[in-house]
Amino acid sequence: MKLPVLNRVQPASILDGLTTAIITLDSALRVTYLNSATETLFSVSRRHAQGQTLTVAIPHLLEQGMRLRRAIETGTGFIERELKLRRPGDDIGHELLTVDLTVTPAQFSGPGLVLELLPLDRHLRISRDEQLLAQHRASRELIRGLAHEIKNPLGGIRGAAQLLEREFPDSEHLEYTRVIIREADRLQNLVNRLLGPNRLPQKEMVNVHEVLEHVRQLIEAEGSGSFNVMRDYDPSIPEIRADREQLIQASLNIARNAMQALSGEMQPGSPQITLRTRMRRQFTIAGVRHRLAVQIDIEDNGSGVAPTMIEKIFYPMVTTRAEGTGLGLPIAQYLINTHGGLIECQSRPGTTVFSIFLPLEQAA
Repeated sequence: MKLPVLNRVQPASILDGLTTAIITLDSALRVTYLNSATETLFSVSRRHAQGQTLTVAIPHLLEQGMRLRRAIETGTGFIERELKLRRPGDDIGHELLTVDLTVTPAQFSGPGLVLELLPLDRHLRISRDEQLLAQHRASRELIRGLAHEIKNPLGGIRGAAQLLEREFPDSEHLEYTRVIIREADRLQNLVNRLLGPNRLPQKEMVNVHEVLEHVRQLIEAEGSGSFNVMRDYDPSIPEIRADREQLIQASLNIARNAMQALSGEMQPGSPQITLRTRMRRQFTIAGVRHRLAVQIDIEDNGSGVAPTMIEKIFYPMVTTRAEGTGLGLPIAQYLINTHGGLIECQSRPGTTVFSIFLPLEQAA
């Protein structure tokens, strides 16, 4: 029986498909290769990292320099479980990466090392995202069910008040019927907002930076110069298939939240909102792995979200403001979910970042 002939696959393309970060070093601890997962994990460029010493290319691994030199000299590898890596310039340790590090001696043109870094934070994030989505879907179904149950009697109450108003137009109780009608209309509007958008996304090719520029103009007009808006865009991001209006609505809901977080606050620096875009490779969204994804960050330097609230902010009717409805973030999450994406939030005093993740193409 003749076996089929398989196309020859380049080793580099196999390594680029892994979620484990792979780095190869020569005897001088210079980077000779790193895969896409390493670029994503450490936010480094392969083109700029190759040929640089490891501690220059990836400063996160600065503290491992002595052990790696010893591994080269002795030809003995090692494994470090749950290694905490600090981001450069983060002396307080707010931004730690947790990885399992495996170092294996290898022979290339001379002695070298292969570093494998399995990001544990990524697995924790995927698990947290799946839980967040499950909770969001459950709460949305509950809210939609309640909203439909409220809509029917509301219509009856409003209709009865209108009949009374027509039946007794000169009655001294006219103002009461008008209060009933006005409040019934207000509740109807609230119910409609709880039900959320009633149409599917009308997808077309959209430039995410054009969307963010539109949002920037809106919030700058609303803010009347009370804060600065900084832009940090990745120009290499191509257009994506999305509903432009829904992307604007979701981004605007988050940006308005950032505006409200800055209003009336006294912080060391001037109030600032940052709009940032990045490409992510081999990225998992809601349990589905995508070869390429777009990350949109909306960051503010306000006092942050309380730890007790961080897990609840995407639930409907949850708000810390007396005048808030608690619907802006749940609606934004729903709109992004309909695009196969997800919104995450990370917050500490002085920095709150809402990240929108959108797949750039079909799942890998």
